[in-house]
This record gives sequence, C-alpha cells and structure tokens, in this order.
Amino acid sequence: MKQITRMFILVFVVCFGLIYLVDYMNKSEGYSGDNTLTIYNWGDYIDPELIKRFESETGIKVIYQTFDSNEAMMTKIKQGGTTFDISIPSEYAIDKMKAEGLLLPIDHNKLPNLKNIDPNFLGLAFDPDNKYSIPYFWGTVGIVYNPDLVGDLTFESWNDLWDEQLKNNVFLLDGAREVIGMGLNSLGYSLNDTNEEHLQEALKKLSLLTPNVKAIVGDEIKMLMANEEAAAALVWSGDAREIMDENEDLDYIVPSEGSNLWFDNIVIPSTARNIEGAHQFINFMLDPEVAAQNADYVGYSTPNDAALELLDEEVSGDERFYPDEELTSRLEVYKNLGPRMLSHYNELFLEFKMHRK
Repeated sequence: MKQITRMFILVFVVCFGLIYLVDYMNKSEGYSGDNTLTIYNWGDYIDPELIKRFESETGIKVIYQTFDSNEAMMTKIKQGGTTFDISIPSEYAIDKMKAEGLLLPIDHNKLPNLKNIDPNFLGLAFDPDNKYSIPYFWGTVGIVYNPDLVGDLTFESWNDLWDEQLKNNVFLLDGAREVIGMGLNSLGYSLNDTNEEHLQEALKKLSLLTPNVKAIVGDEIKMLMANEEAAAALVWSGDAREIMDENEDLDYIVPSEGSNLWFDNIVIPSTARNIEGAHQFINFMLDPEVAAQNADYVGYSTPNDAALELLDEEVSGDERFYPDEELTSRLEVYKNLGPRMLSHYNELFLEFKMHRK
C-alpha cells in the first residue's frame, strides 16, 4: 500500500512539474491569456510610453518582441511556436499572410476609432475590405543626403547616387526589395518588374554603383547618417525624418523616376490567444491623441486624419513626408510577387552584395 501511495505521489509530482513547465514555456514564448498581450513589431516602432499607458488603462500586461524583416516575422509566425496576438507587417507581407492562412479576421464593430483613418488608406489592393489589417504608418523610400558633402548634386534622380563624386560615400538599406527596386526605378522600370532581362539589367547597373557604396546596413543607418559618416543614403522616409531631427543639415528627396509607397498595418496573427485584447490594442492605437503621440515619436507618416490635426503644422505640412498627389502618382506599392520571384529578388541582392566584396 505504501508503495502504491509513493507511486501516486511521484506521478502527481511529475504531472504538476510538467504543467508548470508548459506554463513557463508558454509565458517565455509569449503566451497570451486574458491579461497578457504579445506584440511582434519592428524595432523602435512604437512610443514605449504608449505601451505603459495601454497597460495602465486596460490592466493587460504587454510582452513586446521585435523583428527586423517581414520575412523573419512571417517565418516565426508560420512556425507557430510563439503565440503572438498583434503584429505589424508591410502590405506585400499581409497579402502573402492572407493567402497562407496566417491572419485572423478583425471585427470592425470593436473598433469605434476606425472612423479616424483617412479613407484613402482603406480598401487598398492588398486587403480590399480591411478584413485582416488596419493602417498603422505609411511612407516612401528615397534618399537622405548632406548638401555640404555632395558637391553640386541635387538628388532629383536615382542616378545621382552613381555620380563619381560619391565614391565610398553612400549607405544602402539592407533590403532586397528596396535596393533591387531602386535599380529598376533608375532604369525607368517598375519596382515590381519580373522581366528577367530587366532584372539582369538592374543588377548590372547596381554593380556599377559598388565603388560608391560605403556599406549596406540596418537600423544603424540612422546614427551613421546623423553623424555624417556618409554623404547620402537609401532610406525609408521615417528614418530620414529621424536622421534630420538629429542633424538639421540633411535633406530628403523622393527621386523623379518614382519609388515605393509603403504601408504597415496592424494584424492579428493566427497564433493569437488574446483576441479581445488585440482588438482593444488596435482601437487604442487608433485614438487621435495616441496616434499623434506615436507619429511624433516614430517619425513616420500617420494615416489617422484626426491625429494629423494634432501634429505641428511644420510636420503635417512637410511635403517630403506627406507628399502631394503629383508625387504619389509616381509611387508604387510593393506587390506580393510570389515565393519564387521573391526568392529570386533575394538571390539578385545577395549577388550584388557578393560583388561588392
């Protein structure tokens, strides 16, 4: 009898230990219960004070994790090991995630603040009814440059980056779509081009840029340009604004041939556990005061009309970051080119980087 009792106690202890271990692993991997919300976002892409405010107002504890590319984010969500409740992908990634069943539908009835979004940012091709995504930020890709370091260049064209005056003086974003897209745009082609002759032509032209490329970098591009470590850089518009806040001598331009008009939207991944909390967070971020504070902190353009009215006029009226229709008509949204072509873009970009060495 004692032996049976000891065995029972042993089994109980083992079971209790396993339950504790599973609970611990879920928490460490971002498990979201009713009082926890796990957010997966780009680095430095939300005002930390707003997370504290959301926690205070709702009683929900936020677990915040970051990614550095849409591809890395999609891979982790697809693996399913982490229970993310909120993520903020770009438009082409949203299109891909929809197709792969990685997103949950969003209940607009739980988002009274959705009325604050400019209608021009709703119903876009990658999510026509905004069934799976809600606008967060938008912007462009262009050139940030230091007029004192670029000679007589005015950067009206992408081709200015190839000028011999910029030898070893250009930083590039570490992004295949951005760099290959720049190469295509500089030739007058679409940044969504899939014509192999055009892609090889763009790669050949990019290889001619290598003497001017000082480095291909990530988030550190902001610090490097603010510290005048190079004369010019290929950047996202929000990074350009942050750089210019640090160094007022710099300027930003979207070249005449056209460029990328991008959108980052909030989504609820299929891994979500706290779906109610996810809706609360989305509605919170759509509040005009919250959206304005976030735009001031992050530096990117807000799609929130009501928030725009709360921003300083020198910000909301700056056409470098809130461009007019004439410029936006020359911009393109990245399309989901499919896994084979996206892989090919990455291969071309890798070939370009290898050529630099």
